[in-house]
Amino acid sequence: MRVFRIMPNLPVADIEAAKSFYTDFLGLTNEDFNLGWVARYTSPDGQAIVQLVTRDASAPVDSAVSVHTSDVEAAYEDAQRRGYEIVKPLATEAWGVRRFFVRAPDGTVLNIAQHAD
Repeated sequence: MRVFRIMPNLPVADIEAAKSFYTDFLGLTNEDFNLGWVARYTSPDGQAIVQLVTRDASAPVDSAVSVHTSDVEAAYEDAQRRGYEIVKPLATEAWGVRRFFVRAPDGTVLNIAQHAD
């Protein structure tokens, strides 16, 4: 799998309540998107990224990190071939991301994603 971005998914109770810490204090001034249950904030140069998550809208569990790849289909097949637990099957989400969740051998759940565009 070719990975081009990995970002933490931080659990928060309320995105709006948490937002000012990450934007004002840490300086992550760009709100890349906000779906109400997940929002991504980045630094002006795009080098620092964090996602705040209250509860994943379409998965049975929350993921610890999001891993962006250029070929999610191949990553899904590889994860299955290796016998890793698929927590959420491969699907295209309403917000334009094709993704699946896989559990690493240490128990960490990862969101493996590819933007549809």
